[in-house]
Amino acid sequence: MKHCLAFLCLSGFVFRALAQCTAPASEFHLDGDFLIGGLFDIHQASAPIYHDRPEAIDCSNQPFSLRHYRMFQLMRFSVEEINNSTNLLPNISLGYEIFDHCSDTQSFPDILNLISSNGMIQPWHEPHEQQTSPYKSKVIAVVGPRSSTQTLTVAPLFMVDLIPMVNYGSSSSVFSIKAQFPSFLRTVHPNTDSIEVIYHIVQHFNWRWVAFLYINNDYGIDGRELFIKRIKDTEICLAYTKGLNDNPDYSQIFKQIETQRIYIIIVFTPEMTAEALIESAIQLNITNKVWIAGESWSLNKRLPKTQGIKNIGTVIGMSQPVQTIPGFNDFIYTSKNRNDCLNAEQNMFCNQVCNCSSLSAEDVIATNPSFSFTIYSAVYAIAHALHNTLQCGSEYLNVSPFFMKSNFTLLNQSIQFDENGDPKYGSYSIVFWNHSGDAEETGFYELYPTNTFFINNSKIQWYMNGDVPTSVCSPECPVGHAKKYDGIHKCCFTCEICLNGTYINSTVDPYKCIHCKKTEWSAEGSTSCSLRVVEYIPFTDSGAIVIMVLACVLVGLTAAMSVLFAINYNTPIVRSAGGPMCFLILGCLSLSSISVFFYFDKPTTSFCILRFLPFVLFYNVCLACFVVRSFQIVCIFKIAAKFPKLQTWWLKYHGNWLVITVAFCTQALLLLISYSFDPSKPYNETVWYPDKIILSCTLNLAAASGSMILFLSLCSLCFIFSYMGKDLPKNYNEAKAITFCLLLLILTWIIFATVVMLYRGKYIEILNALAVLSSLYSFLLWYFLPKCYIIIFQPHKNTKQYFQGIIQDYTKTMSQ
Repeated sequence: MKHCLAFLCLSGFVFRALAQCTAPASEFHLDGDFLIGGLFDIHQASAPIYHDRPEAIDCSNQPFSLRHYRMFQLMRFSVEEINNSTNLLPNISLGYEIFDHCSDTQSFPDILNLISSNGMIQPWHEPHEQQTSPYKSKVIAVVGPRSSTQTLTVAPLFMVDLIPMVNYGSSSSVFSIKAQFPSFLRTVHPNTDSIEVIYHIVQHFNWRWVAFLYINNDYGIDGRELFIKRIKDTEICLAYTKGLNDNPDYSQIFKQIETQRIYIIIVFTPEMTAEALIESAIQLNITNKVWIAGESWSLNKRLPKTQGIKNIGTVIGMSQPVQTIPGFNDFIYTSKNRNDCLNAEQNMFCNQVCNCSSLSAEDVIATNPSFSFTIYSAVYAIAHALHNTLQCGSEYLNVSPFFMKSNFTLLNQSIQFDENGDPKYGSYSIVFWNHSGDAEETGFYELYPTNTFFINNSKIQWYMNGDVPTSVCSPECPVGHAKKYDGIHKCCFTCEICLNGTYINSTVDPYKCIHCKKTEWSAEGSTSCSLRVVEYIPFTDSGAIVIMVLACVLVGLTAAMSVLFAINYNTPIVRSAGGPMCFLILGCLSLSSISVFFYFDKPTTSFCILRFLPFVLFYNVCLACFVVRSFQIVCIFKIAAKFPKLQTWWLKYHGNWLVITVAFCTQALLLLISYSFDPSKPYNETVWYPDKIILSCTLNLAAASGSMILFLSLCSLCFIFSYMGKDLPKNYNEAKAITFCLLLLILTWIIFATVVMLYRGKYIEILNALAVLSSLYSFLLWYFLPKCYIIIFQPHKNTKQYFQGIIQDYTKTMSQ
């Protein structure tokens, strides 16, 4: 085995090639006016070899890659085709210097050879002898190397002197950063585009629960990071991800995938790694999976025909479209017939040896055609840049500035590059491994000028008898249910139904039940809200009409009774009923009935105030009058004899009117305070009925507590005094009538309070108005109406002699 040694330059020291070989005519070298460098890993080092000193690797002893040998031949073919062209670089011949770049870390002699001037590296701190122009490399540009890791290792050496690198296979997104790689461009699309295609495939089939297996190097890690970034804020979850090293534990990897019920596996690895993975899946009997292949292995020729491949599931991939390179097959047949590389022991520069005599032209032509066009276009991009440079007559030959301006057509494909040196053209093919063992095209992703994605689903033969497989952590929630996270992944959740008054909008936020507006409602499990029905009692409602008629009748009765009492003002029955106080009571009853008319129609602030104010204020006066009247009745028959001074004081200072005035003024003041603090105002009842809005009025019980206490106090005093007179003369029944009226009043409001606790519909306003009328009618009918009856139909009882007789009989009874 022959080695080529190189020293490492540290802190200003230089790389120097210690072993140098001369290379006769071979597949690796072609003389020309201008040389193009080529780096192809025809052999691939399977594992790093550790040495105690810097030592280059002998690639010819490493595993051979037929696919990469085909790429190598494509560069040779492209150069020869350009040399035969009469339009591109006329009278100029291109040559090449190609190396078998089989290792990421131990293939530096070939790099040093390419960047050297005439094969020698000069120390940076020593001036070149007879140097009259800037330092020149041996080659005008370099094609390759293939992998991102290889490129990241060697690119800085070329970037120092801005030696153009036109790459055909390194897709890591880092190479788009021009500040780090100023003279780098590529004909292969970056990982950003590849991941975009994979994302569209996953999204197209509505897969949500996927695994991402990647090669644990710069290419794979970049792809994984781009995929994670791309699916962020989407419904796709990365359930499992694993970097594959040289000897991964496939059984453990597949065990994890099976445990998590993952059916979609994205494989973002080179071809060799993918082959090992798929073969392990066949051996481990992994079934019912969808494998999404990266462009490096989607067109693999051997795997689709491997025994047992159908059992693992369905393989879908993406690749740059395979374009037939005219004349390439003929070139391979001619090249293999010449047997250029029969002698592996020729004295050539290290890593320019290929023992490929056993290869047939058919083997080379039939292998995986991926990256054919990228290599072909890379060589042509260099040729066009050189062509433009020579036409400009530049003093120094520097083709780098002309690459970004490249704009030429190759095989009906317009070749252009963007400001980052990435291809500004091309598309991806979506392929499917059919049952015949071929990669059948089933869709495409057009990159330029518009991003257009299409898949013909009918062409894909799924392992599930025609049905598209599903892959989710949790099944989708039924309509009207919100998702609740169950674990760290957004795709894993439980379902909870949205309650009344809430709804779910899955397109906005599938994880939250949204509350409806106060003017809207929703049933349980709703996906939208509906407007509530606004309800109130209009004036035209039959119940409202009846209530208002009864109120008008009450006013009419009070007026008629007032007239009747005025005509019979000096009769005993009127005097015993209260005399002038009767007119005050009847007047206050009429004024109290005003409240009834404001319980209907849409409530306003004034309506809400007038619902309560007239009734509370004037009915309070009525109660005060009955308190005074009850006290006077008891005083006449029971207290006067025992407490004569009290009766004298009461008559002297007009105690009856004093009590009424104080009661009225106190109630008026309390109402003024309560309405100043929190006046009654319109209120929308939205709690009691989910689908309705009941227009009502608020009543701050805390603010109105003073008025209520006074109201209840008067009721209590009235009841106490009237109850004390229950044993008065049988025919002298004012106290009994007042007691009965108070009982009706109390019973009315107890019933109303009970109904309010059970019912809050629009008809509660009718019930409230009815309770007010009942309170008014109780005194009108059971206190004043019997007296009117006596006046009209029993006038013999309305005489002074009749009343004196009753009192005398009561006095005799009490004395006995």
